[in-house]
Amino acid sequence: MTPATSSSKPFPYTPFLWYGLALAAAYWSVLNAMAYQWQSDDNMGHGFFVPLIAGFIIWERREEWLNAAERSRWGLLFVAWGMLQLWLGTLGVELFLQRTSFLIVVFGLVLFYGGRKVVRILGLPLFLLLFMVPIPGIAYKQITFPLQLLASGLAESVLDLLGYMVIRDGNVLELAGQTLSVVEACSGLRALHSLAFFSLSYAYLFDSRPWVRWFLLACAVPVAIVANMSRVVMTGVVGERNPELAQGIYHTLSGWILFVIAIALLAGIHQLTTIGRRRPQP
Repeated sequence: MTPATSSSKPFPYTPFLWYGLALAAAYWSVLNAMAYQWQSDDNMGHGFFVPLIAGFIIWERREEWLNAAERSRWGLLFVAWGMLQLWLGTLGVELFLQRTSFLIVVFGLVLFYGGRKVVRILGLPLFLLLFMVPIPGIAYKQITFPLQLLASGLAESVLDLLGYMVIRDGNVLELAGQTLSVVEACSGLRALHSLAFFSLSYAYLFDSRPWVRWFLLACAVPVAIVANMSRVVMTGVVGERNPELAQGIYHTLSGWILFVIAIALLAGIHQLTTIGRRRPQP
């Protein structure tokens, strides 16, 4: 990496401090509740890393966006929209409206302070902030059921190829010695949400080509599906030999192991994209 050159504009510590205090005052209860869900909900364990990665990218590209900053009054419109949405979400006790209003206000402040050029420069970290917001319950159930059917269907095919007698009824697999129910936690959405965030972060940190970020993001979908199908198959195979190994802590541990394998698969896919790249001359 080449050493960074000094910026022609000083970093605006004072505006950042005031904006940060204002956001903290307005959204303290919303952010606190969301952080609690990150801690208690296995689906959102990656939430703590989202502001850290986004903040790192913003700081690393500070010279670029500081030199391109040009205020736009349109940003105030988004700030007003976000605050109105916060008010409506608070009245209706709708968490998703409250949480997304925070993102709208942040976008509005970036647009107001830096203009469209800065929004383009900071497009990736602004997009990453979406992953800090949990998926609303209604949408979660609508998405998970088709994924449950897909995971159970693929697992049925693989178990059949391995020689196991299996009958599928929706998302329930009947084997000789056990019954497997592909519940919401095994649908793949949990892994997909986290893998999508990881894929974008990994691509930014380890590859300078913009298209690789979106390619790995697209690959996160089949990787998550295959990982969760493999978890169901592994549970079925192990459970036929020892039913205790298909339950409790063993089942939870298998989920973490396969998630690590899914991350390794994404890293391997990234390595395939580097084949044929010309190495820099010493």
